[in-house]
Amino acid sequence: MDDQPADLSQLSAGLPDEEFATDGLLTKRALRAYALAMLAPRAGELLWDLGAGTGSISIEWCRLRPTNRAIAVERDSERAARIGANAVRFGVTGQLDVRVAAIDAELAALPAPSAVFIGGGVTGETLERCWQRLDSGGRLVAHGVTAETEAVLAQAYRERGGELARIGVEVAEPIGRFTGFRPLRTVTSWAGTKP
Repeated sequence: MDDQPADLSQLSAGLPDEEFATDGLLTKRALRAYALAMLAPRAGELLWDLGAGTGSISIEWCRLRPTNRAIAVERDSERAARIGANAVRFGVTGQLDVRVAAIDAELAALPAPSAVFIGGGVTGETLERCWQRLDSGGRLVAHGVTAETEAVLAQAYRERGGELARIGVEVAEPIGRFTGFRPLRTVTSWAGTKP
């Protein structure tokens, strides 16, 4: 990534990873496109991006619908500053509110969302609190990479239905003069729509 403004001509989800300033904590391109498809942004909606990391989900949410807004909650102040820099780079500063806070401490202060993405810090309690704040038709998508998070997401699937998936992505890279595939960390995703 350089300091130049991002190429804003792409309107589909899944911008290249290298376009984002990151410390490595980034929802990778294919997983981001999947999450955004499950979040199904509609005009004028508000997204909570919890455990926002780089802010890639909330930034793409805002880019897909110019009337959309997002609140990115990130407990690490350096990452939150990076989200702000990414928002400037992608031209969504007027749509994105970045908050430095622990997820559970901030939830009560947030306006009701149309959709929620939890990219880090998924617990059963957090999932339940987010679900309760959604209106009918609201969407919740959560990703996890640990066995503990997978258990929470499997429980959500048993209780609420929706879509539970394990997503594995492999990317090509050189192996000497040949090419092989390197797997990225498998992510478990749960997506639900509130009745």
